[in-house]
Amino acid sequence: MDAAVQQHVASVASDRDDVLRVLNLPQVKAVAGRAGLDLRKATNAVASLDGQNLTTVAAQARQVEQSLAGGQSKIVISTTMIIIALLVLILIIVAVD
Repeated sequence: MDAAVQQHVASVASDRDDVLRVLNLPQVKAVAGRAGLDLRKATNAVASLDGQNLTTVAAQARQVEQSLAGGQSKIVISTTMIIIALLVLILIIVAVD
């Protein structure tokens, strides 16, 4: 039982770290600024995400990170849309809760 709890806690912490790491990427900051989204609010909101909401946002953050992997200097439209969707999703989840 203790091992299961420890694994869950580690998984939640890993998901939060993944989301925060992506929100701190310069490309994400640039997209948020151009879209007029408050990145500080989104970053602060990550602490309140849990359960399926956190899992969904973390999966989307990982998708953004994979899209930006490899030192791409140019963000394609699909990646920009994923970043905007990630930020909007975080803000909507927090607003609804």
